[in-house]
Amino acid sequence: MEVLKIATAGSVDDGKSTLIGRLLYDTKSLTSDKLEAIEKKSKQLGYDYLDFSLATDGLVAEREQGITIDVAHIYFSTANKSYIIADTPGHVEYTRNMVTGASTSQVAIVLIDARKGVIEQTNRHFFINNLLRIKTVIVAINKMDLVDFSEEKYNAIKADFEALMSKRDYQDQKITFIPVSALKGDNVVNKSDKTPWYKGETLLENLENIDNQDVFNVGTPRYPVQYVIRPKTDEFHDFRGYAGKVYGGELSVGDDVVILPSETKSKIKEILFYDKKVQTASRRSSVLITLKDDVNISRGDMIVRANDLPKREKEFTATISWMDSQNLKAGNKYIVQHGVNKVLAKVDRIHHKINPDYSGVDDTVEALAINDIATVSFKLNKPIFYDAFKDHRTNGSFILVDSKSNNTVGAGFIQ
Repeated sequence: MEVLKIATAGSVDDGKSTLIGRLLYDTKSLTSDKLEAIEKKSKQLGYDYLDFSLATDGLVAEREQGITIDVAHIYFSTANKSYIIADTPGHVEYTRNMVTGASTSQVAIVLIDARKGVIEQTNRHFFINNLLRIKTVIVAINKMDLVDFSEEKYNAIKADFEALMSKRDYQDQKITFIPVSALKGDNVVNKSDKTPWYKGETLLENLENIDNQDVFNVGTPRYPVQYVIRPKTDEFHDFRGYAGKVYGGELSVGDDVVILPSETKSKIKEILFYDKKVQTASRRSSVLITLKDDVNISRGDMIVRANDLPKREKEFTATISWMDSQNLKAGNKYIVQHGVNKVLAKVDRIHHKINPDYSGVDDTVEALAINDIATVSFKLNKPIFYDAFKDHRTNGSFILVDSKSNNTVGAGFIQ
């Protein structure tokens, strides 16, 4: 069954958690005990309706304040697909959490309060989706029940958002607008009779009809080796296989390949998926590959097609989302974890801080504080094999790790 990863984004009280709770409720994905707990808590709060945000706000502080702080991952399935939703906070001070939640998602749902329209945080959320190259964006104009399901209000917000779209640098996006009321359930799972002027799909219909092939950025295949398999049995005495996951494209039996960093050449002999041999390993499939030549390969090496080599450099420039309370400064040293490889890196230069509301850049900044987004250059103690993030989301991204605390302090997207 297909799995679709979705990130939500929206300002405080735009109704992200309520929308997800409504999806779970209307698809009958809530367990009976969870539903009973929601009913009980809603009554305790004095509501005459079910507060579906209680289905996702897991922290005590979230439930008490009625806001999202942490990134919650919610799982549900229909007959056609399985879904993983990253419910991310909308506050400015939790920008890093939104980057984390959206970094592995293929689809984004951006919520807008119909009473407020496009605001500064909307710019920020759309900027991050643009930065992370998310191809499919659903703009859910929520709380339509509070503006009497006004078509005029909906069209005005849509026009404002389309003006925002003109500022993006990533044009390969499909953007859909849907008027919804998460609280009442209008156009979430079921079509609403209160918006006869809206002829499009409901939110769930839109998600169900997304072709998974359309949400991935097409790239060249990259196969980082996770594990070398050498069975210690007589039957498989000479067997040598390389386990990993295919990113960006497809690999097939007979492909001429190069193993990095040794640059040894070989050819794919077999591709094994569980106990079956397959001709082609599709994008994002976890497989075992054997080669025609007995070559020296270790964990962290990368298998690529001979005519699709990545860059090999000891320095690069990247867009950084800074996530730590300790500032990033020129000269600081961190560990760059790129795939399964770890490389020591030094901050060479902070070029400028990027204002994620599309208001420009600040080239006078000398340090990055928590939640800042900036363009930064690094020098490495040994080369890595990478692609630009715009060409390959997996091989163009990395995390920064503090060598002393071992904390993840930043996420990077190579230019």
